[in-house]
Amino acid sequence: MSKVVPVDGVIPMFKDGMHVGFSGFTPAGCPKAVPTALVDYVEKNNLQGKLRFSLFVGASSTASIENRWAQNDMIDRRWPYQTGKDIAKGINTGHIRMGDKHLSLFAQDMGYGFYTKDTPSGKLDIAVIEVSAITENCGLVLTASCGIVPEILKVCDKIILEVNTAMPSFEGMHDVIVQKAPPHREIIGITAADTRVGTTYVPCDPNKIVAIVESELPDQGRALADAEDSSVAIANHLLEFFGAEVKAGRLPKNLLPLQSGVGSIANAVVGGLATGPFYNLSVYTEVLQDGMLDLFDAGRLDSASACSLSLSETGFAHFLEKRDFYQSKIVLRPLAISNNPEVSRRLGVIAMNTPVEFDIYGHANSTLINGTRMVNGIGGSGDFLRSGFLKIMHSPSVRPSKTDPHGISCIVPHAQHIDHTEHDLDVLVTEQGLADLRGLAPRERAQCIIDKCVHPEYKPILQEYYDMAKKECLAKGVGHEPQLWDRALKMQLNLAQNGTMKVKNWDIKVDLCE
Repeated sequence: MSKVVPVDGVIPMFKDGMHVGFSGFTPAGCPKAVPTALVDYVEKNNLQGKLRFSLFVGASSTASIENRWAQNDMIDRRWPYQTGKDIAKGINTGHIRMGDKHLSLFAQDMGYGFYTKDTPSGKLDIAVIEVSAITENCGLVLTASCGIVPEILKVCDKIILEVNTAMPSFEGMHDVIVQKAPPHREIIGITAADTRVGTTYVPCDPNKIVAIVESELPDQGRALADAEDSSVAIANHLLEFFGAEVKAGRLPKNLLPLQSGVGSIANAVVGGLATGPFYNLSVYTEVLQDGMLDLFDAGRLDSASACSLSLSETGFAHFLEKRDFYQSKIVLRPLAISNNPEVSRRLGVIAMNTPVEFDIYGHANSTLINGTRMVNGIGGSGDFLRSGFLKIMHSPSVRPSKTDPHGISCIVPHAQHIDHTEHDLDVLVTEQGLADLRGLAPRERAQCIIDKCVHPEYKPILQEYYDMAKKECLAKGVGHEPQLWDRALKMQLNLAQNGTMKVKNWDIKVDLCE
């Protein structure tokens, strides 16, 4: 009997409380027909809160689908990353249990069965995987991303395939390795961004496939804001820094493989490289944004490896128009490989990512606002910031605020949540300047960050705090990394209480520096 069914035919396969895995990474490559049919069914039959799932995806999915699922109370647990106003609201009101994890670790831990150890079968109940083709030996040719499909297929009971006929075939673009568990894990033999070591498809057990449905829904492009002046300034600081590193002999003329995070700042940095002095560049990263296509078109970029084509609608149309040109230059790999620390350390990746905030000693927060409100998740930034050759974080010095005309400072005495420690970061950049922290002791780092990165409105405030903390802590013999713990979060508290981070007076009656 044929396993090809209309999309509505798979709805009875889903039961309340199931553990479900999706393909995809960002909107690219995620299933669309089945998730949409499920939420349509819940809405039509008033089943809100009666059909809830634990949902596991490589990272975020299509925000419109995740938001509709959240609006209809269909998500019990969500790992390891998400985007969307409604799903974030569900997480922060305590209705959705969410955990984030370094993405390369999430991928391998899914394959180890860590996320399915409490299910009745010890596996995911069902997986929904978007493909552009199926080979004769049941190899799955994926679409615009790889995500954690190899790991999902290892630990799932049943598989539903969405064959997306609205997308072109991506056959030949993927390079898939299915890793074994320790102690039998193999060396990953990637020695350059364009090295191919695997297959162009993901092996699949045909006995697990319970349905094949057709999808005619294209990926929803990931909109990017236009580059602001601050983003352009950050890009210029980095280009100047790279030039100096080449001149000093610490980088080759074509730099080292670039890793760039998601967002308008990251895209502006990559865009700056398109007009910079560097040629024969390579990229080993998590997602390819529109700026990477600009680098190819400018003749600056030779090859790029990623997990996902996370393009805007315009960018994706441009990719399809010149697909033959990009085909041989882009490799899409599973998340466990694209973000693998073994590979990024071997290649000497230059890691560039954007935090929520960082502090005067170089700790960075990528996940939480006010120390408790989840934004999206840590994503893959930590994978590269712990294993790259150069570990760079870039941020505006201030972010807009409704209650302060100068905005809130992105540099504070102490980060309210720490995702990346001072031990992992080499360079911090804002539109104000670049702080090279390599080889600096903590007190030297603090002064460098204040001098180079802080907005003029906040520089005297942070300088006053640092001088006071240094004086009091050194006098007590506890001054390696001076902090006054009764005042270290005062800027954030002042924002919550008074609508501004501009602290007028750091003094208190009791000093608790120890």
